[in-house]
Amino acid sequence: MRAGLIGGRPAYVRATAEPRGSLAALRLLRATRFDGLTREVRRRPWYNPPPMGVLLSTTVLLVRRDGRVCMASDGQVTMNNSTVVKTGARKVRRAGKGKVLVGFAGGGADALALFTRLEAKLEEFGGQLERAVVELAKDWRTDRALRQLQAVMLVTDKERSFFVSGAGELLQPDDDDAVLAIGSGANFALAAARALLRHTELSAPDVVREAMKIASEICVFTNDRLSLEEL
Repeated sequence: MRAGLIGGRPAYVRATAEPRGSLAALRLLRATRFDGLTREVRRRPWYNPPPMGVLLSTTVLLVRRDGRVCMASDGQVTMNNSTVVKTGARKVRRAGKGKVLVGFAGGGADALALFTRLEAKLEEFGGQLERAVVELAKDWRTDRALRQLQAVMLVTDKERSFFVSGAGELLQPDDDDAVLAIGSGANFALAAARALLRHTELSAPDVVREAMKIASEICVFTNDRLSLEEL
């Protein structure tokens, strides 16, 4: 360890005998160079975990049509991206005295913890969904413990729908956008549902069933055992 000056203040740097660019040196430290001196930059993985690479092995689809709101998920639970451990999981639930639907993708325990927190927010704000999801997103982003929860959620009532994540996203779709989807099979289900809405007169539940069936035929993390709820 030796001392140098950076910006007029003493800075302590670690010297290493490992050759420049070696794997051992890279593992030892991530370095930033200032005027020939090396300052160690430490990672803090506990502070803000990396984002989920895959929106974890499921499909949840929400469709609105003719005053009806329908949300469904598949039932498959996959471990280590290689093993199916359950085929009938429920990933869509009711909250707010049955007036709100919640679907989630991600870690099961994390999603249930967030669902419990959302129910508490709905009760705190008298069933006002928009206020509840705003406060949930705020807590999820700023609270150190909640920030570790790896999940994303779709939340809807009869009038409004929201996408919520721990990365700070809180999205409400446009009025003319009747479809939302999350999970590894989201793009397949979303494309199928939009095509069915444009070219058929199917009801919202029928659109959801057909779109989820198509997604299950394409996405290896999605099966055709659906949990479906309607408002």
